[in-house]
Amino acid sequence: MTLQKVDVLIVGAGPAGAAAGRAAAEKGLQVLCIDRRTQVGLPVQCAEFVPMPLLRTVHETQSRVQDVSGMMTVLPSGLQHHSVFPGIMIDRSRFDQGLADLAQAAGAEIKTRTAFVGWDGQRARIKCSSGEIQEIAPRMLIAADGPHSPVAESIGLAHQPVVYTRQYTVPLCHDYADTDIFLSDAFPGGYGWLFPRGPVANLGLGVDKRFEVNLKKPLEELHQQMVDRGIVGQEVLGRTGGAIPVGGLRPMIHGHVLLCGDAAGLTHPITGAGIPAAVISGEAAGLAAAAYLAGDGDALESYEEDMQDQFGPALRRAMQRRTSLEAVWRKPAAQEDQVMRSAWIAFDEYFAA
Repeated sequence: MTLQKVDVLIVGAGPAGAAAGRAAAEKGLQVLCIDRRTQVGLPVQCAEFVPMPLLRTVHETQSRVQDVSGMMTVLPSGLQHHSVFPGIMIDRSRFDQGLADLAQAAGAEIKTRTAFVGWDGQRARIKCSSGEIQEIAPRMLIAADGPHSPVAESIGLAHQPVVYTRQYTVPLCHDYADTDIFLSDAFPGGYGWLFPRGPVANLGLGVDKRFEVNLKKPLEELHQQMVDRGIVGQEVLGRTGGAIPVGGLRPMIHGHVLLCGDAAGLTHPITGAGIPAAVISGEAAGLAAAAYLAGDGDALESYEEDMQDQFGPALRRAMQRRTSLEAVWRKPAAQEDQVMRSAWIAFDEYFAA
């Protein structure tokens, strides 16, 4: 079994891992980033919306598809609420690949078809595409490997609670500038959505499988409703799905192991938004690793404190709203507009004490 020494080993080459790799490599560190997928960015398991503050990253990765100006929230009664909500629809595969290209340009090595197997506190075992098991001895290990993080499992962390998603790509019948959000007991633990992407749209939903195990039926019903309204076409051009962590923040420092992105629970437990937090936390983790290895003994704690300060208040509020909703799913209260208003970010009630 071969042994390779590196400064930083990153598991996962999504937005968090690529951002970490770029930041650490730019500080002169030897960085190895591994990903079990055949190609970075594929398959896409995302609604592909990012807020305007990520404009610079979208520009760097040349991944912009169209701008979005507002959000139309549909309540259980059918009442529609429009709010200003600017953002960008992206080509997620191009976004991820662009970030990986930037990391490689900075000097990071990225290996695909390479899986993390285990960690003993000093050495990681990885399985290469050839089937060979290799040992890596990193000075720092960064977990950017998603909601079902094998790195987190290897250091003894419990599995995160997740919402499961299912999404169709469908043709749009006309230009669309809003994101549509559907709040309903038909999507317990989550919501339905329509996100426009030029000539097509991502139409999907997320649910908590404790309340609903069949994702196909409610999605097909939502699709037919949108067809009947003349918004989208009948044809399904693509299908995807995945898991979104909804348990909130978890400890990010474990000896010489740092967690970031979905692996750290930074995804918003109500909206499911995770790309901005992944990019921000990944870059911060890469910089923290570089600073720590350069002799700054407080760098890792500062990283966790910064992430807590930046994301903690919003995530804690979202967890409170999520807990409140869990008590009403599949009950009459879940069909009350006021209940849904108190649990969605487009309404003032969500931010009330």
